[in-house]
Amino acid sequence: MSPTNTQRARGERGSLYQEVTDRIVSELEQGRFPWVQPWGGASASLGLPKNAASARKYSGINILILWGAVIEKGFRGQNWLTFRQALALGGCVRKGEKGTTVCYADRFIPKGEIERAQKTGDDPNAVPFLKRFTVFNVDQCDGLPETAFAGIEPRPECEAIPHAERLISATGADFRIGGARAFYQTADDFIQVPPQPAFFHQIDYYRTCFHELGHWTGNPTRLARDHSGRFGSHPYAREELVAEMTAAFICASLGIAPTVRHTDYLASWLDVLKEDNHAIFRAASHASKAADFILAFDAGAQPESEAA
Repeated sequence: MSPTNTQRARGERGSLYQEVTDRIVSELEQGRFPWVQPWGGASASLGLPKNAASARKYSGINILILWGAVIEKGFRGQNWLTFRQALALGGCVRKGEKGTTVCYADRFIPKGEIERAQKTGDDPNAVPFLKRFTVFNVDQCDGLPETAFAGIEPRPECEAIPHAERLISATGADFRIGGARAFYQTADDFIQVPPQPAFFHQIDYYRTCFHELGHWTGNPTRLARDHSGRFGSHPYAREELVAEMTAAFICASLGIAPTVRHTDYLASWLDVLKEDNHAIFRAASHASKAADFILAFDAGAQPESEAA
């Protein structure tokens, strides 16, 4: 027997309740309280999340969900849109961006219940339901009007380093600026990094750019390294180590001194190095080749003080 609409609705509602609960439990287990705003570690201002098209504020559990997304992904503000709302405003969600699932609770009266009530003269019983839908922060969109960014402070000016900018441009890599994450998309061969003013220390923008360019060199059309590893796997950790050292080698060559280093993969790197005493030699060799490959695009890329 196939489930009725009411049974399906109950199953969907139970699944969504569990997903949200699991998410909150995970935050608590990591020592974070999702109803306390640690805005010292986030770039968004105080306030409740709202819909950028209707200006309507989100409520209930959606406040916790969207606060968590703002803090986790470093969005500048708390303005959100659905995919269709972004299009209606003349913009679009940036390719590759992942939305945040929020919930909408309401009640409906099934057709069978209406018919029953009409026969018996009773009041029909409404069935509660919980519906999920996906929203995107305005920082994940392009082409939106200024009104969509109401209440968000503009970013400061970029602290550009000309010879570093020249080298990045000279590579010809498909470089996309925007969003809250930095990554290299192997399948479509493009790099995305957040805008430079989004970094706590703008100098670190260049380390991130060269880290992702390090991955870019591993494409089959270039130095053809293994990009098949999944997150958490040894091949993935080895490739991250190569990209991290590539960034360090290029920054040193250009006279750029970043303030931070990636520590996200420290445990994975230690596992790889402890299991294979040749791993660091191979990673350093690959990184040198990757750095040389990138630097060769602009032989004149050097600190201004050393330029002729």
